Formats: sequence, C-alpha cells, structure tokens
Amino acid sequence: MSIGPRDPSSGVPSPVGPGATRSAGVLLPVTALPGPYGIGTLGPDAFDFVDRLHDAGLHWWQLLPLVPPGEGDSPYQSVSAFAGSPLLIDPGTLALRGLLTAEEADAARLGLAGRGGSPFAVDYGQVRAVHEPLLRLAASRLSPETRAAVAAFAWDQSDWLDDYALFMALSNAFGGLPFQDWPDGDLARHRRHAVARAMREHEAEVDFWRFVQYEFHREWSALREHAARNGVGLFGDMPLYVSENSADVWGRGGIFELGPDLRPARVAGVPPDYFAANGQRWGQPLYDWKRLAAEGYSWWIGRVRHALALYDAVRIDHFRGFSAYWAIPAEAPDARTGKWIPGPGTDFFDVLERALGPVPIVAEDLGDIDDGVRALLDVTGFPGMRVLQFAFLDGGDSTHLPHNHVRNAIAYTGTHDNDTALGWLMSMGAEERARVCEYCDLPAPDLIRGGADSPALRPLFRTLWASTAVLAVVPLQDLLGFGSDTRMNTPATGSGNWRFRFTRENLEEFTRVSAPVLRDLSRIYRR
Repeated sequence: MSIGPRDPSSGVPSPVGPGATRSAGVLLPVTALPGPYGIGTLGPDAFDFVDRLHDAGLHWWQLLPLVPPGEGDSPYQSVSAFAGSPLLIDPGTLALRGLLTAEEADAARLGLAGRGGSPFAVDYGQVRAVHEPLLRLAASRLSPETRAAVAAFAWDQSDWLDDYALFMALSNAFGGLPFQDWPDGDLARHRRHAVARAMREHEAEVDFWRFVQYEFHREWSALREHAARNGVGLFGDMPLYVSENSADVWGRGGIFELGPDLRPARVAGVPPDYFAANGQRWGQPLYDWKRLAAEGYSWWIGRVRHALALYDAVRIDHFRGFSAYWAIPAEAPDARTGKWIPGPGTDFFDVLERALGPVPIVAEDLGDIDDGVRALLDVTGFPGMRVLQFAFLDGGDSTHLPHNHVRNAIAYTGTHDNDTALGWLMSMGAEERARVCEYCDLPAPDLIRGGADSPALRPLFRTLWASTAVLAVVPLQDLLGFGSDTRMNTPATGSGNWRFRFTRENLEEFTRVSAPVLRDLSRIYRR
C-alpha cells in the first residue's frame, strides 16, 4: 500500500490559492474523539464524526499532528516527523480484520466502571500499556497477503520508515535511553555498518514497527476516502521542529545543529509573549539551514510531500521560524536569553515550489510577527491565521478584528493553545469584555453562560462566519459551550495537556443543537 494525494475530483473545497472556496470547519484532535479504548482512534467514531460534519454543512476537519506523542504527551515533541501514532490504531478494526479476537479487543476497553481512569481524559500511560501488546498480537497473525502488503508499504516508505522502525527497536533494546547514550557509539552516530548490523540483529522488531505504520496508514487512508466521499477535507498540522531524541535527529543528524556529543548547543522556543512571561523553551534542536540548503532541502521537501499525501491541506506550526527563529542556549532554564537568527526565507519556498508545485499550506503566523514574516507570507501566498481571542487585547485596530480580515486567511475563535471561548469570556477583564460584547453584539455580561445553545457564544460564531476570511474554524469545545476545564493545551506548562475527550452524548448534542445553527450561518454567509 502506498499513500498519495486526494483525487482532485472529490467534493472537498480548496482553502488555498486562486480557487479557494469559502467554507467552514471544526477543530478536533483525533485523540479527543469518544470511544471505548481510552483514546480517540481511527475507528468508527472518526467515521461518525465525518458524517456529523457533512450533516452540519461543514467541509473541514482540522486536526492536531497525528505523530506519536512524546514528552508531556505532546504531539509537538514526537519521535518522528513522519510516523503515525500507534495509539490511534483501532483495536475493534483489528478484530474485524481477524487480527484480534473480539475478546482481545474488548480487553482494551478503558475508562469504564471498574477499570479506573476517566472517559473524559486520556491516560496515555495506560493506553500505551494496553495497546502495544495488542498490536504485537495482531502482528503475529498476519496472512501471507498482508505480509506482502506490509513489505510493499515498507519499500515505498523506506526513506523514513527504515530509520523509524530501527530507532524504535533500538530504543526498546536499550531500555529507553536517548540515542546519544546508547552503548554502541557507532550506532548512536548512525554509521552505515552499525545500522546494517542492527537491522539484521533486530529484524523481527523492525518488522513489527513497519507493520504498525502500515496499519496506521491503512486505517487513515480508509478514513480519508470516507471524508472525501462526504466532501470533508482533512486539515493537518505539521510541527516545525522534531524532538531531540527522535528517529529524524538520529538518522539525519547532519541537518541539525548538534555538537560532538550529538546534543544541541542551542534549542528552539519563542521569546516572552501573550502566553508566557518567560517565553517558551521547547527544547528541540535547531536546523542547520546552510546544510539543508546545500542538500537542496531534500529532507524538508520529503516531509512536506509526505504531509500533503496524508492531508488535503496542512498548517505549518510556528511558520515564523522560516523567517527568523529564536535560538536559546541549551543550558538556559527558560527562553528569555534567546536571540533571533535569520531562517531560510524565500529560498526554501522557491525550491519547494519547484519540486512540488503549488502546495495547500496554511501558515501559523501568530506570536511575535515582524515585517520579515509578513513579507514571507506575501511572497508565498500562504493564508495566515486570525484569532478572535487576540482581537480585543489592547483596544486597538487589530488585524485579528474581523473587519480587518483579508480573504486569504483562516479565522478562528481560538486555537488548541487558547482557552475555550467560554473560559475566555469568563476570565477577561471588564473593559475587554465590554469591547467584545459591543463588537459581537453579545448579551449583557451577567447573562454569559455555557452550553451549545449559549446566547453569548452564538454571536461569536456569526461574527466569524461573516468574516471575509476564506475558512472559518471553531474548536468543538466552543461549539458546545464548554469551559476552561476542557482546554486542550496551556502553553509553557509541561503536564496535564492533550488529555481532554468528548463523549458520544456531546457529539449528539453537537448534531442536535449546533449543526442547525451552523447550516444556517453557512447558508447566510455563503460558506
């Protein structure tokens, strides 16, 4: 099985380029779907959500990165820029294919009475402990035909899959040590003879991880085909950086700023901003952009090609890093001592366009934005982001105010890094709340309440749908009127994020209460 771009004859509208079509969608991580396995998966509940979007007259499902989550369970700290998360593989689907018994799939049910945990939050440790043994059982039962399909997939994706599968095998063999601390120095440095030897010695384990990626991509492809049949585009998310302890840094260390000890002297992050007074020290290694340029940006072009084979459009997180990136001394405890370093700028995107042609990329252009970032957006033509929660901060004429939106933009109530719309309204100061109420024609502040039928939230959606921005996107928490306790991520905090989940009853409420409102708004504002 190979992965490839969507059939252009599908009914998915384009949010990018001259043919961009006004449309609307919902932001929902796959992990936050309901279901019995302790985490949202690519199984029936994902297909069901596509159907609900279609019935609501919505054309886009925006997701968070599908990569394996890393430190802090974050999808922005992954062990691979290319791999899909094993946790999203659906045990019930494996049972339907005969790779598990129904009883074995039932044993993976979590968050139910007597099993501990909560159906409203992902316990990543518990999910991993249950999922991996099931995947190993499934891998032991492959038919000759499926083994051949896995082998064909592995060959087709070998440019990244070989390193990823061996990296996972060696990480297990060395007890989870970072690759810099592996006892075999030649292997830690990814020397060819050591890698070839390890491939032979760990062949069975490497084959297991190849199967895991085959199965992830098989389930993802089925979901994407279902979405395309329903006119729903899948809008992905690409982190700019990858984790220090990752298959990419291990296998392609030369394209990163690493010292002789294979560790970075400077790491990624952002300076103090709206979210964090000390800035954010993300900790990933920085790219050696001169080396990348000398190689024709081949790794990055392969990464973008891979993403566009999975998604109908993709958001590049922290896009401003291509203009200039914040470099923090590795020993610094926070991000305040960093400095801006020029990025590759237009050179990279010129090469990318020559290699791939026009690409449906959306630029996350939030945070500390300067004229260099604006110029890069103008040259590339990529749409940027406008966020309602940022529109009223200082009382000025912000570019985030809907009357200042441009057509080539994606408009949001908030992103996965923001509080929910209800939490935002409840926590803001009286002066800012008065500006929001006046601008969006909200009810009096003392009438602000939650719920999918909230009179305080529907005017926000109308304001967004009326925007000239080509695409309007709302997190599902906002559509249901949920409070701050359902927030997906609080930047600059290392734990407690990425865990919230919805119930099937929540989705029923979305269909019953929110969908008719969204259909009307889309009709009125031609989305």
